[in-house]
Amino acid sequence: MRLRRLSQLGLIYSLWLNAPLLAQDVQGADLQPGAEPSLSDDSTSISGLNAAQLFDLADQARVAGRWGDAEAIYTALARDPDLQIRSEARFRLGMMLDELGRQADAALAFRAILDEEPNATRVRLELARVLAAMGEEGRARQQLRQAQASGLPPDVAQVVDRFASALRSNRRFGGNFELAMAPDSNINRATDAKELDTVIAPLTLSDDAREQSGIGLHLSGQVYARIGLTEGLTLVPRLSGDGTFYRTAQFNDLSGSALLGLEWQTGRSRIMPSGGVTWRTYGGKAYARTETADIRWTHRIGRRAQSDVGFSYGRTHYHRNTLQDGELFNLNVGIERALSARSGVGVQLSGTRQTARDPGYATASGGVTLLGWRDMGRMTVFANATVRRLESDARLFPFTDRRKEWFLRGSVGATFRQIEVAGFSPVVRVAYERNTSTVGIYGYRRTTIDLGITRAF
Repeated sequence: MRLRRLSQLGLIYSLWLNAPLLAQDVQGADLQPGAEPSLSDDSTSISGLNAAQLFDLADQARVAGRWGDAEAIYTALARDPDLQIRSEARFRLGMMLDELGRQADAALAFRAILDEEPNATRVRLELARVLAAMGEEGRARQQLRQAQASGLPPDVAQVVDRFASALRSNRRFGGNFELAMAPDSNINRATDAKELDTVIAPLTLSDDAREQSGIGLHLSGQVYARIGLTEGLTLVPRLSGDGTFYRTAQFNDLSGSALLGLEWQTGRSRIMPSGGVTWRTYGGKAYARTETADIRWTHRIGRRAQSDVGFSYGRTHYHRNTLQDGELFNLNVGIERALSARSGVGVQLSGTRQTARDPGYATASGGVTLLGWRDMGRMTVFANATVRRLESDARLFPFTDRRKEWFLRGSVGATFRQIEVAGFSPVVRVAYERNTSTVGIYGYRRTTIDLGITRAF
């Protein structure tokens, strides 16, 4: 694994020889005549030195292994009002922290530079390398696409292209999670109608079968391992979970999966087959279990874009209604493109076919999602919109019409890196859903607000 990492570093260093670097000479760098700055082991404060002298002191401390002294000086310089000085300080700090194995802190230092200088290509490539080392391979590849979108000389772009092809996470174990408070106007995605028409007589709904509002706690995350089999082939077992919990436990919604997959990388493509089981509980009771197999193919298109194609097959058993039991086929095709060093867009097409013992539960659906994001200083704003059409195979007894639906969803949000605690920053999302259906029980409106935390880089 170390040889692979050194190979990646070699590509980065090759790029440095051709690309513009951060300034190595800092403004105000003249030393006073005869001055020889140094930092003794028992020093507790320094004053009266200019930026260049402080950089010299930090570098001396770093070479001597006094990491705490060097970090303190770099951190102080990172608050300098001069952009060039604070960027240089953050860059040197990030490189030192990475050397010490503190990749998350290094990523934060590089991210702080990019918030102010989005076209700092060398910094963005270092951030990509550190993210890959942390197991954040998707984010690392996004940083490379943004670097390409910033506009690079042809020879430099070729080197970055080779680096992107060689990029691979070497982290043996990893994971991520997200925590959010989730106010929701319709926690059970139910209709607000009191009565529904049926072929027998109007059906009166109980209060708990109608729209309910509430404030939930949303938790999601995954853990994984990466076991190298050959140079381009990796075994990846993965556990994941997602749940929303309310004061009224009957609406608690929890799902999880256990998958065993492979990753095969060749050139611009990665192929990832996997198989396993997923399950869902609702209100603390088993709801459904699915044995699933899927395959995913990602491919870099040019230097700014990436396509993602996935197909999955599952066989689902519903514990509460066996008439819903059947097979599930799902196809997703998406493209994401970096527009600039600060922004990107994407589009995803999806199609789903679900069979069932009762044709009234069997459905076919298709939809499109558009998404976009933009860095605005130390804040990233994002938005997406989804339209989906669904139709059932037959009328579901006792309702009068065959199920036909239009689903609309839009959301906007932002991550605020101005606030950072232990590598996490707040994220806010606001979403609105509307499902119109010929079968009243499936029609609903829903507004949600997620107030959570996410990684600051």
